[in-house]
Amino acid sequence: MTTLVTGSTGFIGRRLVAQLARSGAAVRTLERHPGPGLEGRIDRRRGDILDPASVARAVEGCDTVYHLAAYAHAWAKTPSTFFDVNVGGTRCLLGAALNHGVRKVVVTSSVVTMGSANGSPASESTPRQAPPLTPYEQSKIAAERAALEYARRGLDVVIVNPTRVFGPGLLNEGNSATRLISMYLDGTWRIIPGDGRAEGNWAYVEDVARGHILAMAAGRSGERYILGGDNASYNEFFAMLGAAAGARRHLLSVPRPAALAVAGAAVAGARLVGAPPPITPGWVRMFYGDGSCCIEKAKAELGYTVTPLAEALAATVAWLKHGASPAEEAA
Repeated sequence: MTTLVTGSTGFIGRRLVAQLARSGAAVRTLERHPGPGLEGRIDRRRGDILDPASVARAVEGCDTVYHLAAYAHAWAKTPSTFFDVNVGGTRCLLGAALNHGVRKVVVTSSVVTMGSANGSPASESTPRQAPPLTPYEQSKIAAERAALEYARRGLDVVIVNPTRVFGPGLLNEGNSATRLISMYLDGTWRIIPGDGRAEGNWAYVEDVARGHILAMAAGRSGERYILGGDNASYNEFFAMLGAAAGARRHLLSVPRPAALAVAGAAVAGARLVGAPPPITPGWVRMFYGDGSCCIEKAKAELGYTVTPLAEALAATVAWLKHGASPAEEAA
């Protein structure tokens, strides 16, 4: 049977399509703007996740669907864009899946919907204790609610929540962690948030793509699964990165108030010129908080495994030094 992948030209989507194709699966994609060639023999369909007609045509005849398409940016000139794409697109896709008898859908959300770790690694059952920090986070929470609504209506829907994903792939905004690694290698990244002790969860893209396939095979309808890797502080992350790169960079500690001031000024300038800022105050608050996660549920229920952070960083550095193509670096 055929499986549909939306968001197939994105960072995670491309790795997922490649893994599916290598396994022998019949893969169909829905692409608004066709990107560089995907690996394998793929049935590539032109369409928009917000266009019910093209979504219906793409879904028809498919047994399973991976829904990765999203507006995954730090800022939008019109904040409603996050909700139009991330919520409206999810509803459009799930409605078509229900109408066309799709057996199962895996919806890609984000770990940001979990909120802060609040003193211990966040898990799928951690209650939120703070309001969302960004429109992206708000829209992803609303998209998860839509997915759970369709699960109650009888559609088999599983939600996966990737953490800070990095690895070989398109160096676009959706792959910001690898862009950071690339900047560290060429000496243009020289800052560290605060005292560097805030933790995050760092996931290798090949693991996350494989986690999607495991969620399709074994995930329970209406459940969420964090697809992550190792927890590490910024100090630990950059120490491992320096070892992998063979070059330890001196990093300037940037206090949270200073970062918030710079981000606020960047947003004010963006509103004037219409160009996206590199970061917003909401994202600063997020990255200065505790972002550690527990991935035991995905390990126990899906059989999910991870590449150790030091090993994944070494592979990414090697790819950036020797394997990155011009198209991937420019994307």
